[in-house]
Amino acid sequence: MSRVLVIALIWGLLATRAVFAQQSVVWVQIEAADTLAAAQQRARSYSAELPDVNGFILTNGTYGISLGPYSPGDASQVLRAYRAEGVIPADSFLIGANAFRQQFWPRGANVLSLPPITPGQRRAPEVEVAADTEDDAATPTPEVTQQAQSETAMEPPEETPRQARASEAQLNAEERKDLQIALKWAGYYDFAIDGAIGPGTRSAMAEWQRNNGYEPTSVLTTRQRQQLLAQYNAVLEGLDLRLVRNDDAGIEIKLPMGVIEFDHLEPPFVHYTPSGDLNARVLLISQPGDRDTLFGLYDIMQTLEIVPPEGPRERGRNNFTLVGIGDDFISHTEASLRNGRVKGYTLVWPKGDNARRGRLLREMQTSFSRLGGVLDPAAGANTLQDVDLVSGLEVRKPRLSRSGFYIGRDGTVATTAEAVRSCGRITLGDQAEARVLRIDPSLGVAILEPVTPLAPMGVATLRASVPRLQSEVAVSGFSYGGMLGAPTMTFGTLADIEGLSGEQNISRLALNALPGDAGGPVVDAGGTVLGMLLPRTDSARKLPDNVQFAADADAIAAMLEALDVATDRAEALPQIAPEDLTDRAAAMTVLVNCWD
Repeated sequence: MSRVLVIALIWGLLATRAVFAQQSVVWVQIEAADTLAAAQQRARSYSAELPDVNGFILTNGTYGISLGPYSPGDASQVLRAYRAEGVIPADSFLIGANAFRQQFWPRGANVLSLPPITPGQRRAPEVEVAADTEDDAATPTPEVTQQAQSETAMEPPEETPRQARASEAQLNAEERKDLQIALKWAGYYDFAIDGAIGPGTRSAMAEWQRNNGYEPTSVLTTRQRQQLLAQYNAVLEGLDLRLVRNDDAGIEIKLPMGVIEFDHLEPPFVHYTPSGDLNARVLLISQPGDRDTLFGLYDIMQTLEIVPPEGPRERGRNNFTLVGIGDDFISHTEASLRNGRVKGYTLVWPKGDNARRGRLLREMQTSFSRLGGVLDPAAGANTLQDVDLVSGLEVRKPRLSRSGFYIGRDGTVATTAEAVRSCGRITLGDQAEARVLRIDPSLGVAILEPVTPLAPMGVATLRASVPRLQSEVAVSGFSYGGMLGAPTMTFGTLADIEGLSGEQNISRLALNALPGDAGGPVVDAGGTVLGMLLPRTDSARKLPDNVQFAADADAIAAMLEALDVATDRAEALPQIAPEDLTDRAAAMTVLVNCWD
């Protein structure tokens, strides 16, 4: 769909909306720049394709480009439509007029005093946009409107240094801490938040004054303190931050109810899901339990899609913190145990919107309060059962799962080359990280080593003699990709000790295996390993279902010898009972997961 058509659709959908001056005014913030010249260039570029483009100096001292002014409903539709079409950045958001100081684009315009317009409606008369010069960029000269004059009149009068010190002396400890927090957020203060206005705080105040066009007296006036706090809070515009009390969970916390809404209870979580286009969500965590419950939750959370494996995590005796960094989002989870109750929260927020995420997270952290009661484990129970969901949350799944078997007492594993092709991460089971030592593409075998040495329950003994044709064999593998939690045994016979084309390092088997079994050990009746099951590679030639192939033990042993990996080798061992064979094979078999 063309950009012109999208704009036309917005006009058509919203043309019937009445516009009244008494409506609240909302803007779509699309970009910001550190310098006026850069902001003017970007505003000129946007104006060539979009209507209602305006530029303002923001309260944090940067230069913002916004669309508007609109009514809240119109602004939301503009944000959704333009983001969907890709004509504005994906992290664009709604913002209030109190985040603006003065207008620099279009040159000579000032629309802060005007009511909302229908999207696409042009003001009459239009302000002519002249080519900007370096002098223009250095000194914007916005028009001073009646509204701006009245707003200035409502501001506290500027104080002398003596008056500023007197008003500062009236601040309580929490108000002084708020100033330190705002100065630290703005990058001027790097000391403890203690509410004591010492040399570090004075130096930070002077630096802030200098960068905001004030005389660096090191004492903020009442008006300057208001401006500093307004800058600090500007990023929260449009989030509708509210103190939410959930008596079911026994939690009170500030939540961004402008972008999320309550969805449902599913213990141990209270789910808040996106109410609009911003892909944000919050979980409140509440369940009865002890330290084992807390540690179990810590492990389970790391299997969920909303907690990617990349990111710092920390577990203490009675609390934990998890940060998951995904391709397009970041999640932050905190939980703690107190009085037999595990409580906490998870914030999932779009990646790249770090300023708002950091501020919101701090507001959630400082407002979090534990109330009496805890979420009933049976509350809002979902009758829909799904092995891929935990309390309504999707479990993170590997891209491909195959079998492997331990061939070294340090946890070295042999598996199929297919299992580790183009993997972002490889694990043995769900947790143990592994890396590739060598791949033999012609044989189809890969050798892995764990990042941290393991102590497997069983290690393969590779057979050193030629097995007898038509002897009984079995494959141990995770036929269903780990869904059963343990390997299964598939029994058959050794059909030939070479491939269909006479390959000497491949055996042909007569058994019915599944794709998940590939990479698993092929064992004889005594439990020695004859080779590794290879994946089916049917193409133009379709083979019977019970025809399978295995890489021979001798070929695998040669790969290991080249890597200086010690292996156990033996002649055929005495036949053992089927149940004992199953236990021996299962002890050496491991699930190999390939993750994106």
